[in-house]
Amino acid sequence: MTMASRVLRTPHAAEYCGLKPPTFEKLRLRGEGPVFIRLGSRAVGYLVEDLDAWLESRRRTSTSDHGPRGKNEGAGVTRRPVQLTTSLRRD
Repeated sequence: MTMASRVLRTPHAAEYCGLKPPTFEKLRLRGEGPVFIRLGSRAVGYLVEDLDAWLESRRRTSTSDHGPRGKNEGAGVTRRPVQLTTSLRRD
């Protein structure tokens, strides 16, 4: 971190990225958002350069391009196994 690094709190960081603060909080909770700094027991901040890097990592050229599927990546989609059941009973 350099002397010129600027730290934004959640509302300003969310606005900087074009999102709402609750969305940012959910991303942070799931580990899908940008890297953050714990400023206190309930306060977090984001370096502008980390926000820029996170935004850059989300650039796509197609709506079907979901990007790399690393840990906690998946645009919030949870895939669960499907259990198929069939009823062979005849009444």
